[in-house]
Amino acid sequence: MARNYRKEYDNYQGKPEQRANRSSRNKARRKLSKSGYSLKGKDVDHKDGNPKNNSRSNLKVTSKGYNRSKK
Repeated sequence: MARNYRKEYDNYQGKPEQRANRSSRNKARRKLSKSGYSLKGKDVDHKDGNPKNNSRSNLKVTSKGYNRSKK
């Protein structure tokens, strides 16, 4: 069965709360990049799990595998 990306966007990714979360995650990535961190092949981890908390003490650079495996 083919994946229906349009339906995913309409039902989840396009909701205002999820768009705000995605925007905040992108801001965190830009913030660390401007601070001189190399993010190639890495993810920015929010230590407390809240994507809207972009304080410097809450952000760290991790491997993609580690960051995407934790809940």
